[in-house]
Amino acid sequence: MKPFVSAFVLLAGFGALTAPAAHAEEPKLQGTYSDWMVYTKGSGSNKICYALATPKNLSPKSVKHGDVFFMVSNWQSGAAFEQPSLMTGYSFKVTAPPNARVGSAKTPMYASQNEAFVEETTEEKRLVKNMRGGSLMRIDAVSTRGTATSYEFSLSGITAALKKTKGLCS
Repeated sequence: MKPFVSAFVLLAGFGALTAPAAHAEEPKLQGTYSDWMVYTKGSGSNKICYALATPKNLSPKSVKHGDVFFMVSNWQSGAAFEQPSLMTGYSFKVTAPPNARVGSAKTPMYASQNEAFVEETTEEKRLVKNMRGGSLMRIDAVSTRGTATSYEFSLSGITAALKKTKGLCS
């Protein structure tokens, strides 16, 4: 199994997700590219750069999804390069991991509590390539309670956002 960079690390200090701490460094918005935002956190080899989007549509509408984000992350240290991940406000059912779909290409993910990652680097690259060429990404998931959920993310702006993250963390 490929080691992963926790999305929580990226979002720690993000006002909507955690209580503010006097010494916590806030992520810094570096730009907005249509439906994607680029943030940095940290400095030097600890610097993390990521493109982030929220879903345009989520279902079912009758359940509480919590905060939902899709991110593509780069670490200045090289620990991650264009690593896609999903973060939700609930834990995933491990036996029914999420799947990302761009067009007809489906990418299986694996779940770790409320985060989902792509296991193999080659699959990460394929998903990100498909994201660059697509217009919509759909992710289907199942909560630990057994609720089937789905999220649709616009891919408008992803190419420019990824170019910015690469320039900030290379």
